[in-house]
Amino acid sequence: MTKPRLLFLSLGGTITMVPTDSGGIAPKLGAAELVKSVPALADIAQIDARSPFKLPSSSLTTANLVEVARLIEDGFKSGFDGAVVSQGTDTIEESAFILDLLIDSEKPVVMTGAMRGADSPGADGPANLLSSAIVAASPDARGLGTLVVLNYDIHAARFVQKSHTALPSAFLSPLVGTLGVVAERVARFYARVKRNPSLPSAGGPPVPIALVKVPMGDDGRILRTLPDLGFAGAVIEGMGAGHVHADVAPILGDLVKKIPVVLASRAMTGPVFTHTYGYPGAEIDLIDRGLVPAGYLSGLKARLVLGLCLRGGASPSKVRDVFAPYQ
Repeated sequence: MTKPRLLFLSLGGTITMVPTDSGGIAPKLGAAELVKSVPALADIAQIDARSPFKLPSSSLTTANLVEVARLIEDGFKSGFDGAVVSQGTDTIEESAFILDLLIDSEKPVVMTGAMRGADSPGADGPANLLSSAIVAASPDARGLGTLVVLNYDIHAARFVQKSHTALPSAFLSPLVGTLGVVAERVARFYARVKRNPSLPSAGGPPVPIALVKVPMGDDGRILRTLPDLGFAGAVIEGMGAGHVHADVAPILGDLVKKIPVVLASRAMTGPVFTHTYGYPGAEIDLIDRGLVPAGYLSGLKARLVLGLCLRGGASPSKVRDVFAPYQ
């Protein structure tokens, strides 16, 4: 039986990090070295290992991930059956979502990383890499968009969140739970999610979008400056189900007249409301002023959707249409 062909792209991150002479750990290992360190991968698939970047994930950019999406699309056109991407966990929820938005294919794309460096006792990178290859090679993973596999859990990109700074179990999908697990070297899916429409992969990286969290008592003074700072749009992380101080509401109303503004929640999970609270600064008031609800998307992910949507400009109705599947 012919083994599936997997494209493996290493971008850097903790999974590639070893001690440096100057102290601490830094990304050093490449894709080929990672694959060589997990001999069991040869039992799963034929793997083509490449290293487009060797960066900590805090230094990856959205442009880098748009390039990764292009490499995967080209790989799929050339005959690869799936793709595995490893990177640092700090931004994996954003990177995975960019790929989920841009790659229009039924073939599996799986992202992974590690919470412990490659030379650490109990390093989790090898197990995560093997689990990810198992998922990417599984026919059951087709049609689910980009997945994130860490600590044997299988997550959908649009729901996964990093919830801890240190634990191997740092990743959760609090709104819906995991889609499945890897056990006995088998990808076991217990739930499936419908794919949302993809956005055009051509057009470059997302345009600059401000992400502003609203704390208690904030007077909104930073909001007035956003258009002059060159931001093409803004995502506001409101309190609770999408609320701000009453005095901030008219500032947001003025801002919407200049750039598109999306309303998310600063809470860990749950949808932005649309028709429950009617006081000044609540979601009904803000939506009436022109803000677009982000639905269940976090502010981090709403920022990516808006940035990709606004490439080349977009009307208010188009912005609402793009966010409609997430309500």
